[in-house]
Amino acid sequence: MRRRGLVLASLTRLKQICNHPAHALGDGSRLVGRSGKLARFEELVAELIDAGDRALVFTQYREMGLLLQRALATTRPERPELDVPFLHGGVARSRRDAMVDRFQRGEGAPLLIVSLKAGGTGLNLTSASRVIHYDRWWNPAVEDQATDRAWRIGKSRTVFVHKLVCT
Repeated sequence: MRRRGLVLASLTRLKQICNHPAHALGDGSRLVGRSGKLARFEELVAELIDAGDRALVFTQYREMGLLLQRALATTRPERPELDVPFLHGGVARSRRDAMVDRFQRGEGAPLLIVSLKAGGTGLNLTSASRVIHYDRWWNPAVEDQATDRAWRIGKSRTVFVHKLVCT
């Protein structure tokens, strides 16, 4: 049983390294230039903003969601500063509802970062035309359920799903 725990802990650590070295090391001091995955994510975000799309960004780790939020808030020449909200389990119900309503009305940032557990059920976020899974969940059905937050019966727009991986 102890060995199984070590294997699971090692796999979790590897997933965090693939997300971003700062996630695994807990040293969020320098984000830029350390992760190809984050660089591709930022390119994808710039593309979707240019196209006028709205997106949900799912991550299974609260720490990674905070790093993504910080990375997107950094002023870059190719895009304006983004103040992207992060919906996770620690957000109060009233604040959560306000985030969802604001995103659905098309106000504020065109992105909403959502933890997989907090956004897995009970949310309708149909104003999103893109879904980005920054990191993969152990169970693909959980990812599908999260993706379903953006796609509902009666929705006429196509929803594009991007799943980021790291070799």
